[in-house]
Amino acid sequence: MSSSADSSDPNIIYGGPLPATYDRGCRSLGELVIKELSRDLNKVALVNGVTCLQLTNGGILDQLLSIAGHLSELGVGKNDVVAIVSENRFEYTIAIYGAFLLGAAAALFNPGYTEREMEHAIRLAKPKVIFVSAQANLKVQKACIKIRRPVKFIHFDNGSGGRTWHDCLENSNRLFRLNSFVPEPVDLDNHVALIVMSSGTTGLPKGVQITQRNVITTCFFLETLLNKIGADQEELVAVDILPWFHVAGGVTMINCILNGMRLVYLSKFVQRTYLACIEKYRPNTLNMVPPIAVFLAKNAIVDEYDLSSVKTIISGAAPLSREVEDLIRSRLKVSSVRQAYGMSETTLAILAQVDAQNKPGSVGKIREGQWAKVIDTETGRTLGPYQNGELCFKGTLIMKGYIGREEAIDSEGWLHTGDIGYYDNELDFFIVDRLKELIKYKAFQVPPAELEAVLLSHPNVKDAAVIGVPDEKAGELAMAFVVAADGVQINEREIIKFVNDQLSVQKHLHGGVRFISEIPKTASGKILRRTLREQAKNKSKL
Repeated sequence: MSSSADSSDPNIIYGGPLPATYDRGCRSLGELVIKELSRDLNKVALVNGVTCLQLTNGGILDQLLSIAGHLSELGVGKNDVVAIVSENRFEYTIAIYGAFLLGAAAALFNPGYTEREMEHAIRLAKPKVIFVSAQANLKVQKACIKIRRPVKFIHFDNGSGGRTWHDCLENSNRLFRLNSFVPEPVDLDNHVALIVMSSGTTGLPKGVQITQRNVITTCFFLETLLNKIGADQEELVAVDILPWFHVAGGVTMINCILNGMRLVYLSKFVQRTYLACIEKYRPNTLNMVPPIAVFLAKNAIVDEYDLSSVKTIISGAAPLSREVEDLIRSRLKVSSVRQAYGMSETTLAILAQVDAQNKPGSVGKIREGQWAKVIDTETGRTLGPYQNGELCFKGTLIMKGYIGREEAIDSEGWLHTGDIGYYDNELDFFIVDRLKELIKYKAFQVPPAELEAVLLSHPNVKDAAVIGVPDEKAGELAMAFVVAADGVQINEREIIKFVNDQLSVQKHLHGGVRFISEIPKTASGKILRRTLREQAKNKSKL
C-alpha cells in the first residue's frame, strides 16, 4: 500500500507530496498568467478551428491588460465576481484571465440556460459585471431585470447595444502595463478563482467555488502530463470541443495556454468540422468526453480523414468502456488512451492515468497532494482493495465549498462523491456505479428532481419520476414515467414539449415518456428508481 493520510488506517491512500515548486513561485493566479504568457510573446496560443484566426501570447496579454484596466474602472476588484455567458471564443479566455489579474472570481454560465436557470445562477454568483455574447444576451438581460440585480454588461458582439468588447479595448486608459503591473498576492487556499454551476439532487444548480490553489494544482498536473506525452514533440497541439463553461473545458483551456500548448478550439461539435480540424492542424492530443470517443471509434466517416497525427487521447467527465477504448486504439493507432475521473467539486481530474501503459477500464491513480478512500455506504468504514464503496477525496484539488452551503465537505475535510468504485492491489481505481441519482448526459449532470418538479407543475400530471437510461453516444438519457391526472388524456409529445419549453437541452426527455398507473415508492415516499430502471430495461427487450 502507499502512504496514507492517517497512519492508523492503511486503507486511506495518499498520492505522495507535491513538489515545493509546483506553484512556480507565484503568489496569485494573476501573477502566474503574466509570467507564463510573457515567456514567448510570439507563440500562437489559441486558434479558432473554423475561421483559422490565431491569437498569440502577446495578443492575449495586450487585450488582457486593457480589459483588466476597464474592469477596474467599473469597480471590479479583489473578491468581486464577473460572469461570462458565452460560447467558446477568444474573448472568453481573456475575460477569465482579466478576472484573475484583479483577484476577482470568474463565474462561468451555460449560454443555453433558460431564463429560469439564468436567474438562479445570477442570484447565486452575484456578479458585478457580466460578459455576454449575442446568443445569450436577451436571456441574461431579462433575468437581471426580473431579479432586480444591478449589473454592468460588456457585450462580446457589436450591435447588442451598450458597452462592447471593442469599446473596452479602444477606450482603455491603460491602468495596467506589462512592465510595471504586479497582481496582488492572495490567500491561494481560500481565494475563489472560478464559480461553476454543478447540478444537485435537489434540482437547482449549486455554485461550486474553485480556489486559486485548486487551479494552480491542476496547472502543475497538466505540466507533468505534457512532459510525458510531449517529450519527443517540437510543439504540443490540442483540439478542444468541450464547452468552456463546463469545468472540464474551462480549466483545461486555462491550463493548456499556461503550459505552452497551442489550443485549437471549436464552439460546438459538428462531425465533419471536427474531423477536418484535426486533419488540418495535426494535433498530437485530443481532449474529449466519451460520446466523442464513441463517434471516433464507430462512425464510418472517420475513415475519410487523416487523423494520423493524434498520439494521445484524454477522456474524462464519465467512464469510457473498455470496448470503446480498444476500438479507438485499434482504429486511430494512438499511442495511449488516458482516462481520468473528476467532477466540478474536484476542479478536474483527481484520479488519472499518467503512464502510457494503462489498465483498460481504469481511471488511474490518486494524484500528488491528494488522498482517497473507499467507504462502506452503510457504516462509513474504510474498505480495502476490490471492495465496492463510495469514493471520497481530500487535498489541494477539493473545492472551497458551495456558495452559501457549508455541509458539502465533512468535518475531516473529505468530499463524498456519491460515486461507487474500488481500487486494486496496485492502487488503480475503477468506477462501478453512481450512488447519487444524477443523470450523466454528454458530460452534463442532470438532476431528476428538477425535471420531476417541472413535470409535476403540469396540470394534467398526477405524479412523475425521471431516471437515466443507458445510451452509447450520450451516456444516459432522461426518461420520464408519468401518472396522468384522473379523467384526462395526455400524450408523450405534449409532455416533452412542456419540459423543453422550461429547461435547457441537456435536461430534455431524450429517453422519452412512459405512462404508468403508479410511481413505485418506499413506505417513506422515496421513489424506487431501481424498479423503474428494471421496467425500462425489460420494455426495451420486447
